[in-house]
Amino acid sequence: MVFKRRDRRPIWRIVVDFFYPRGGWTRAAHYVKHRIRRLPDTPEKISRGIAAGVFTTFTPFYGLHFVIAAGLSLLMRGNVFASLLATFFGNPLTYIPIGYASLGTGYLLLGRPFDAKLIGIGEDIPEDFCALGCQFGNAFSDLWHNFMAMFTPATADWHGLIDFYHEVFYPYMIGGIIPGLICGTVAYYFAVPLITAYQKRRKKALRAKLEQLTKKTPSADDAGQ
Repeated sequence: MVFKRRDRRPIWRIVVDFFYPRGGWTRAAHYVKHRIRRLPDTPEKISRGIAAGVFTTFTPFYGLHFVIAAGLSLLMRGNVFASLLATFFGNPLTYIPIGYASLGTGYLLLGRPFDAKLIGIGEDIPEDFCALGCQFGNAFSDLWHNFMAMFTPATADWHGLIDFYHEVFYPYMIGGIIPGLICGTVAYYFAVPLITAYQKRRKKALRAKLEQLTKKTPSADDAGQ
C-alpha cells in the first residue's frame, strides 16, 4: 500500500502519541490547522465540518467521535475530513474543561447539585471517591464482565453501568448539547473568514507563480529562432 507506514508503531507508542504527540501539542495543533486550510472545498462547507467536529467533542460517546462527527457533517453538508480533524478539539488538555461544562450543565438542567470532585477538581478528595475515570472504568469493567458471563458460570452485574448512566452518561449527554452548540457555532463563524482569507491568499500566490513560469518559458516562435 502506498500510504502504509514503513515502521509499524508498537501499541505503547500509539498510546503515548495519543496523550502527548511527538513534537508536543503545539506542533500537532499547527498540523491540524495546516491540513484544514488546504482542504479543497468552500470555506462554508469546511467550517460546517469543523462545527460538527467541535460539537462532537462535548458528547460522552468516546471512541465513536469520528463516526458521530462524520455523520453530523454529512447531515450539515459539511466537509467530512474537516469534521474528523476538528475532533482534535477534544484532547487530554481540554477533557477537563469540556467535562466540567457538559456535566455541570447537565446537572443544572436536571436540577441536581454538581460535585466538581467528579472530574477531579477540588480539595480533600476521598481516596475511595469514584471520579470520572473511575466511573468509565467501572462501566467498561461491567461490560466485559457481563460479556464473559455469557460463556461462564459468573453472574451478570450491572451496578457499575447503572451508576455510570445516572452519574455521568445521561447528565453528560444532555448537558453537552448547549456548550457544544455554542462552541461549534463560534468555531464556524471564526473559521469562515480565516479560511476564506487563506484560500484567496493561496490562489493569489499560485497565480503569481504561474505568471513567473509563463514568463520564463520561451514561446514557440522564440524556440524556433
